[in-house]
Amino acid sequence: MQPELVSDSACHTGEGPIWHPDEKCVYWVDIPQCRLLRYDPVADTTAEFDTGTPVGAFTIHEDGRLLLFMAEGAVRLWGEGRIETVIGSLPEEHGNRFNDVIADPEGRVFCGVMSTRARAGRLYRLDPDLSVHVMIEGTGTANGMGFAPDLRQMYFCDSRKREICVFDYDRETGALSNRRLLHAPPESEGKPDGMTVDAEGCIWSARWDGWQVVRLDSAGNVLVNVPFPTRNVSCVTFGGEDYGDVYATTAIAGDPENTGEGSGALFRFRPGVQGKPEFRSRTR
Repeated sequence: MQPELVSDSACHTGEGPIWHPDEKCVYWVDIPQCRLLRYDPVADTTAEFDTGTPVGAFTIHEDGRLLLFMAEGAVRLWGEGRIETVIGSLPEEHGNRFNDVIADPEGRVFCGVMSTRARAGRLYRLDPDLSVHVMIEGTGTANGMGFAPDLRQMYFCDSRKREICVFDYDRETGALSNRRLLHAPPESEGKPDGMTVDAEGCIWSARWDGWQVVRLDSAGNVLVNVPFPTRNVSCVTFGGEDYGDVYATTAIAGDPENTGEGSGALFRFRPGVQGKPEFRSRTR
C-alpha cells in the first residue's frame, strides 16, 4: 500500500477528490487557489479549470456535471467550464465558505461550512427542492462524511474537535439523530480530515498533520495505517474501473518548508479492498 504520486499539482489545499465513473477520471479542488483539477489515469494527464471563487467541495450531479459548494454559501453547477448558479449565497455564511459535502441516496447533500470568529460552523442539508436545513450547530471544522453500507448510519468528522462521530440516519426523511463519538485520535496521529467508506463498511480517514491515512472498523478501532511522505493528507476516495484504487489529496498549507516530499500532490495506492460509487446529488 505504498502511496504513488500521480499528479504533482502543488495544491495549497488539495481537497474533496471524487471518482467520476462516466469520465473515468478523478476530480479534486485546490480551495484557496480556485482550481478544479481532473486527473485521467489512462492518459496520465491533469487538466485545470479556474472556478473564480473558492470551492470547498462538490458532488457529482445526476446529469454528470459537478455541483460546486463555494464561498458565501453559493452552490453552482459546473460542466467543462460553464457555470450555472443554483443558490447565489446563504446570508448566514457571509464571509465564510463550504468545506466538505456528501450526497445521500435520495440526492440530498449534507454540506458543512467552516467556523468564523463571529460564530461556530454548521452542517446543513440541501434537499432536491433547494430547501436548506440546519442539521448540526456549533461545529469547529465540519469535514469528512460517509454512510454505513446498510444506510442506517452516517459518519461525520469535526477536524477542529479531533473527532469522528456517528449518527443514526433516516433515509426516508434525511434526519440525523443519536449522535455518539466513534473515534478521537491522539494529537500525535494528526487531525481526522476527509474520509470515505469501503465496501466492507470500514472508514478510511485522511490525517491532516498526521503523515498518514488510517482504516477504521465500524466500532472506531484502527485496522491499518498507511504512511505518507507528506504531512497534510486531506481527503481520500475510491476510484478506478474496479474501485480498487484509493486517491488521496494533500496540501502544502501550514509550514511549506516542513510538509514533506510531494506535498500538495495527488497520490494513489491499492488497499486490497474495494470501494463503491458515491451517490449523486439532484436538484429540481
